[in-house]
Amino acid sequence: MLRRFLLVLAVTLPGAAWAQAPQGDIRAQLTPRDYTTLAAEIGAKVEKIAVREGERFTKGQTLIAFDCSVQRAQLTEARATLSAAEKTVAVNKRLLELQTIGKLEYDLAQAEVDKARAKDSAGAAVVAKCQVPAPFDGRVVEQKARSQQFVQPGQALLDILDDTELEVDFVVPSKWLIWLKPGYAFQVVIDETTRTYPVKLVRAGARIDPVSQTVRMMGTIGGRFPELSAGMSGKVLLTPPP
Repeated sequence: MLRRFLLVLAVTLPGAAWAQAPQGDIRAQLTPRDYTTLAAEIGAKVEKIAVREGERFTKGQTLIAFDCSVQRAQLTEARATLSAAEKTVAVNKRLLELQTIGKLEYDLAQAEVDKARAKDSAGAAVVAKCQVPAPFDGRVVEQKARSQQFVQPGQALLDILDDTELEVDFVVPSKWLIWLKPGYAFQVVIDETTRTYPVKLVRAGARIDPVSQTVRMMGTIGGRFPELSAGMSGKVLLTPPP
């Protein structure tokens, strides 16, 4: 009887100990909601970089400007060609009405207008890429290009992130999904500031790790705290219900 009791005790104790796991065992990291690497879409010389590493910017602000004197000249030429082609079509339309020219000649002139308009649109699209605007409010993580440097299409320019809303990224046992749902409020203690911040769970990971039986969780810090930065870590204060 005693042996059976000890066997049951040995089986149940690990589960009970896990359910009462200390809060400090759950580590968390602050991650930005949005982050990206801005790259050049055209081959050109960097004329100006408006922000440097660590500096803040606002959505729509021009972060990088290229020297596009050649591209702008090509756009001016394309627009002049389009204007001339449109005038030719206008004249040919009147001549066609007077039966001075044939329909084929008029159609060829109209085709030249379409071709010139396409070049104008292409040139305008290239010139629009001479400035790189900020896709969101945020900060510069790393500057990968320098002023007066010639860059190629696809070359990385700036690593940026949005730290206006930081997420708390952590991992918990998958069994906690029974009670840990989006909207659940808890707290996190950040090591770098030694302060406690309110967090609300926003989503759970889409897949449970089959080996560790854990799942990734993401929450958001409630409020604005200028002292917090992406990459900081801390401890999640969560206690499973009885």
